Order: sequence, then C-alpha cells, then structure tokens
Amino acid sequence: MKRLALLRHAKSDWDDMAKRDFDRGLNDRGRRGAALMGRHIRKYCEANDVQFDLLLASPAERVQRTLEAAELGPVLAGDPQWSRALYLASAETIVEVVKDEAGKADTVLVAGHNSGLQDLLLMLVDRKRENAAFDEASIKFPTASFAVLDIAIDNWAQLGGEAAEIAHFKRPRDLDAELGPER
Repeated sequence: MKRLALLRHAKSDWDDMAKRDFDRGLNDRGRRGAALMGRHIRKYCEANDVQFDLLLASPAERVQRTLEAAELGPVLAGDPQWSRALYLASAETIVEVVKDEAGKADTVLVAGHNSGLQDLLLMLVDRKRENAAFDEASIKFPTASFAVLDIAIDNWAQLGGEAAEIAHFKRPRDLDAELGPER
C-alpha cells in the first residue's frame, strides 16, 4: 500500500498582468487559505500518524509561496524536491514524475496545479471505491485543496491504474466559509 497526497497551490495573485504565469505569487486570500490548509494538514498527519517521505513540487512561485505559508516542515521527512516537469503538468506527467522520483518512499505529497491534480485523482480512483470524498473532488478541486489517496500497489512503478481510494479530501471553504467561492 502506498499513500499519495495532492495539494493544489492556493489562490494566485493576478494584480500584475505583466508577470509571467510561472512568476505569479499568492493574493491575500491565497495566503490565508494556504496557512489554514497547512494547519489542517499538520493536524491530519498527527491524527493519522503520517509523515511524508517525499514532497515533489512544481517550482512555480505560487506553489512555493503556498508551501511556505502552509509550514509543512513538521510533516515532511526532508526538503521539497522541485520538479519543473510538475509545472502545469498533466495527470500522465505527474504519474511519470512520481514513478521516477518516489523510490522507496511510502508516502508522497505532490504540490502543483490543476487540471493535472484533479485529473490524476479521477484517473487513479477505482470506480468500485468511489465515495463521498471522491464525489466532491470530482466536481471541483479548488485552490489549496488537499486530497489523500490510499493506493493498492507495492511500488511506485505500478502507479497509473485504478487502484486508489480517497482517504481524505478537504478544501479551504470546508474549514472557513469566508474562503469559499467568491460571489
């Protein structure tokens, strides 16, 4: 059994339209959401005796700032491993990065972007194991969302088929209604 967690970057800053997409940071709402989700992830890890053996992350500014605000150090076994391949990556690319980089890790956290993260979740979850968390995540995987997949595989080389179940899914709005959709 392997565990794969997915964290989408928080709400990005669109104030400076001259910035390249890769260089956009977070807006105030994004910083609040990232900090809130970081607290939630740390509590989840403590309650479930989880530590991430590996953090694979897109080096985009908004992902870096999300991880900084989330303060995940206590639940990580080491420093983030930045992978340019994860910037706006497809589900298939994320699978390849995990296969190439996860090695002997049992728990891997991927921090990146949509639509790749949501597509990955949809690709990996066994149709017989769909649950309420899957239903929510399949509708929308909003900014700063966090999902944990338990995957019935022995090694990461097997990643890619429908062998997962969503063990946990949380969005910022689940923890603070003010971080829900803007009206």
